[in-house]
Amino acid sequence: MMPAAVLSFSPASPSDSRPNPTSANTQQSLSAAPMEMTKARPSPVVVSEEAEALSHSETTMKLSPSFELFQMLTEEEGGVVPETVSGNAQRDGSVVQSSLLLDKEKTMEDTLKGLQLAEYEGLGGKKKITHLPDPFKIVEKELQPFSDSIKELVSTDQPILSMAAKHFFEKRHGKRFRPTIVQLMAKAVAGAYPEQKASGEGDAAGVWQWSGASTVEVEGGVVTPDNHQGSEVWRRQAQLGQIVEMIHVASLIHDDVLDEADTRRGGEAVHKLYSNKVAVLAGDYLLARASVLLARLENTAVVQIMATALESLVAGEIMQLKSAPEALLEMESYLRKSYYKTASLICYACRSTALLGGHTYDSTVATACEEFGFHLGLAYQIQDDILDFTAAATVLGKPALADMDLGLSTAPILYAAQEFPHLRPLVMRRFKKQGDKQEALETLYKSDVAMDKARALAKFHAQKAVDALLRLPESESRNALVRLTHAVITRKK
Repeated sequence: MMPAAVLSFSPASPSDSRPNPTSANTQQSLSAAPMEMTKARPSPVVVSEEAEALSHSETTMKLSPSFELFQMLTEEEGGVVPETVSGNAQRDGSVVQSSLLLDKEKTMEDTLKGLQLAEYEGLGGKKKITHLPDPFKIVEKELQPFSDSIKELVSTDQPILSMAAKHFFEKRHGKRFRPTIVQLMAKAVAGAYPEQKASGEGDAAGVWQWSGASTVEVEGGVVTPDNHQGSEVWRRQAQLGQIVEMIHVASLIHDDVLDEADTRRGGEAVHKLYSNKVAVLAGDYLLARASVLLARLENTAVVQIMATALESLVAGEIMQLKSAPEALLEMESYLRKSYYKTASLICYACRSTALLGGHTYDSTVATACEEFGFHLGLAYQIQDDILDFTAAATVLGKPALADMDLGLSTAPILYAAQEFPHLRPLVMRRFKKQGDKQEALETLYKSDVAMDKARALAKFHAQKAVDALLRLPESESRNALVRLTHAVITRKK
């Protein structure tokens, strides 16, 4: 009997026979560290092999979680580059930069080739990131109609439920980080020709790898920067941005109920304004509306990918609530939880954006999109966890030290526990004893390396995100995403 499949990933996919990232070499490289990585733990959502087989055909996607496709830790910390499988196979940037360029006659050297974030202000360098386009200004006008209409899309004839569902869609709440990413990515992938599978690829059970692309109904049959804006492709990609924001907000509402949080985004949490019941219903309603809009995109591959993102959010919450004490000490476990709760929605939205633009699942373009989203999402979460210890609650818009109040250990504390072994029992019991949190904080601030290591991990993922972006043809939107990545790890709130 094979091991049970996890999430909606097929037990027959290559990931099941994939060597564990925590290999013998990994253990050897960490042998001198105070805290060793342990064997990767299974997903918190487990489906039997038999049940999973019933839901698959030869043409349905066998998705692997992104942390099995892309690197999670630096080599110095025992991280390895996962083996080449479907989902990460097409990573040759020269393919996109040459044969996929729409206007081959204007092919020129990428002005950002080899870009290193460490060369820019805020990350140790002197270059100014402001020479790159402002990501929010580029798409502000394009997103406005969708930002305005999203409140109508979640309306209901029940006034209290309607007000609760609309609460986070008021203009004062944020810059629409996720819809901005989707819209910029949509414009970036419009600059590349859809790839065709090579002879012999995608046969029989592998046919899904070269499927998933939406039928593109534009002049010439291929999306270009000239015909993209205002097209049906553009509309669907923008609607995906709405869907992603609705899913994200629903997860925030539900999380606040589970965490008993008082504030969110600088205002009162929905369940504090109304009640737990209304908050749960509002979150459920947003997910239901998002599902309806997702179906209207008329791309079953995108539906499957985004449904997997939904499942990942639940897996992350289960992992957060039910992790074994030993797992609470593992950096890899922390990063997997961060993937489920934060990065999964971003990276799956990015790959889905490419599919809606006419690119197949396993294409170079779609792979670069998911890899960018994976690393950006992890960088964002790690930076968020750093700010939990360095920024005041009034700046964050949520209670400071919220994770420790929930018994959770994030990157800074985990690195401090590697340096100071007496922290490990506190982490494993989730800081439940009186004085645990104070002891952990004092130890963290006493450490000379913990915060620096956490920042280095965020920079590692941000650089990986940029590396993935640079495999796409140069464009204003792609370069704006580079600037957005820089902003993610230099932000103060």
